[in-house]
Amino acid sequence: TKTSLMLGLGEREDGVRAALRDLRAAGCEVVTFGQYMQPTKRHMKVHTYVTPDAFEAWARVAKEEFGFLYCASGPLVRSSYRAGEFFVKNVLAERRAGAGSDGGASASSCRQRHRLLWVW
Repeated sequence: TKTSLMLGLGEREDGVRAALRDLRAAGCEVVTFGQYMQPTKRHMKVHTYVTPDAFEAWARVAKEEFGFLYCASGPLVRSSYRAGEFFVKNVLAERRAGAGSDGGASASSCRQRHRLLWVW
């Protein structure tokens, strides 16, 4: 499964770490981090502009400390960032791994295992 977290809304490090821990416990394998951008003046203002170094650090934390299989992290990253590419790579890898048995995983079982999880 996959989800995305928007940063720059006043979140604290312990809150992001708790969210990552809960997501892994729920079986989430892919996470993206993006910068919240105020779409109009009527929407909530940006609390903090996250630095590129901080985005890189969160990607390392997600992969190395929490074991996420993939993490895209940057100011312009959004929830669907490279999701299709990641999905196709995993489907192909599963088919290659299963080629000796039944010729690979069925499309419906792959879709079910790689469903998208959206966290608001």
